[in-house]
Amino acid sequence: MTRVLFVCLGNICRSPMAEFAFRQLAEAAGRGGEFAVASAATSSWEVGNPVYPPAARLLRRQGIDPAGKRSVQLTRADGALYDHIVGMDASNLRDIRRILGPDAPARVSRLLDWAGEDADVADPWYTGDFDTAWRDVTRGCAALLARL
Repeated sequence: MTRVLFVCLGNICRSPMAEFAFRQLAEAAGRGGEFAVASAATSSWEVGNPVYPPAARLLRRQGIDPAGKRSVQLTRADGALYDHIVGMDASNLRDIRRILGPDAPARVSRLLDWAGEDADVADPWYTGDFDTAWRDVTRGCAALLARL
């Protein structure tokens, strides 16, 4: 089983979107059983909080129920638990590597790199544009799934 962890700043918008999108895409492709998928935050700001309401509404429109998902923080131990640790932006990658320490695995990547794009998934907490974030997340997740 391939273990994938999606990571963003607070684990209430982009990384839960990616967690649920990847899971939905894998299930639709008949490959859901091949993956263990989770998400986490680089910060402790939102730990314990549910998916941010606008992101939760977007997920529900996609047929995904995010109930029960709570923000958790990335830990050093996660570096050994996951085959792929996928950040949403360059800042996330720096923080992921800092948290994981000198043994940060080479398997840390940025989501849109999988789609061949040198771009970040913009944080809709700041932009307010959850639809664009969703399109970027699903494009990256589809490319990641195709490559695994």
